Amino acid sequence: MATEYGHGYGHRGGSGFRGAGADGWRHRLPAPLRAPFEARSWREFGYVMLGLPLGILMFTFAVTMVSLGAGLLITFLGVPVLAAALAGCRGLGSLERARARGLLGVEVAEPEPLRTRKHGAMAWMGAVLKSGASWRHLLYAVVQFPWSVFSFVVALNFWAYGWALLTYPLWFWVFPMYGGQDGLQLYGDDTHSIYLDNPFEITVTALVGLLFTMATPWIVRALTTVDRLMVRGLLGPSRLATRVVELESDRGVVVDTAAADLRRIERDLHDGAQARLVSLAMDLGLAKEKLAEDPEAAARMVDEAHGEVKTALQELRDLARGIHPAVLTDRGLDAALSAVASRCTVPVQVEVDLAARPAPAIEGIAYFTVSELLQNISKHSRATRASVDVWRVENRLMIQVCDNGVGGAGVSGGSGLAGLAERLDAVDGILVVDSPVAGPTRVTAELPWRG
Repeated sequence: MATEYGHGYGHRGGSGFRGAGADGWRHRLPAPLRAPFEARSWREFGYVMLGLPLGILMFTFAVTMVSLGAGLLITFLGVPVLAAALAGCRGLGSLERARARGLLGVEVAEPEPLRTRKHGAMAWMGAVLKSGASWRHLLYAVVQFPWSVFSFVVALNFWAYGWALLTYPLWFWVFPMYGGQDGLQLYGDDTHSIYLDNPFEITVTALVGLLFTMATPWIVRALTTVDRLMVRGLLGPSRLATRVVELESDRGVVVDTAAADLRRIERDLHDGAQARLVSLAMDLGLAKEKLAEDPEAAARMVDEAHGEVKTALQELRDLARGIHPAVLTDRGLDAALSAVASRCTVPVQVEVDLAARPAPAIEGIAYFTVSELLQNISKHSRATRASVDVWRVENRLMIQVCDNGVGGAGVSGGSGLAGLAERLDAVDGILVVDSPVAGPTRVTAELPWRG
């Protein structure tokens, strides 16, 4: 593995203290006072304000086109009209995803594309009508309109009344008498009228406006939470499509890993045992020629060849152990991990608490995961002790490897741990690395239990 513990200090540097500028005092303000001035609050408010006109557009288009298509279904024209309606809703959905991404920071992937087995308009219309994503876009266009009306009215009223009441002392001072009346009329009929025109009433009005102003960002945030759920649930890919994409990616990782392992085995055989066997054959040939004329030299050459045979056999054993160790097949993880730990350069405590053995494939992945992590400890950690714990939690196999080394490990792109994380992800596994600078390091791997 290529991951080096203790590197990357520059990425973790910095004192962590902010300057005394605008950011400093802004972050010292309580969240309720800070929220009305944050860019996020204004982006969310803008999202709600834009939601109404876009909702009207989408609702009008969807209802008109679907009604027209349904009415024309008695003729052939209804099918292309319905297909055009669904295709238009998919286009408006792209606009909504872009709006949510820009104003709410919601990253929603494109839905699954249309799959057509043939070319032509008929095949395209059939794919649009059969696509679940198309109908989800239509549903979004219909349900988003009443929600946008509600959220627009609530957000605009809270925002307008909050700022109007908060700034009431200012414009009361600028316009002490407007339209012949003192202050803002709170109540009035034919015989009675109440105006907010004395200092106490003006102060209470401003405090009420302050409460409205502080509450508005949180109310708008709650409203946009519903929008986030609708965008993710109706405009993104379905769970099945997402799972298919994950499985396709995992399959690619498995294929690449198998190809890399085959290349490694071929390289080790070619550069190691095969080269030694070729040299051994040449040495034995020379010894055979010298056997009659110089028996002592031939004996020395045979002795050297015997040493080469032992070295080649050891390399073949190491190679076989790297493919799949016999001790793992015969005695399970406990014995196999103990054998790996004995070859580590630091003392390793191994504890395996398993009442049964997992499937051979999962067992092999667990073995090689621990083997690579212990190799990292030997090469880079500068630790004085380490531990390996393996246990089962319901239907998951848990592995934890810890050391007291220098830390700084991570799953950054191109590192050995990143490759290990990809291998685990290919079988629905997880790799979590906790390795602060100066240590200790704790790597936790989680694999599915398949008995």
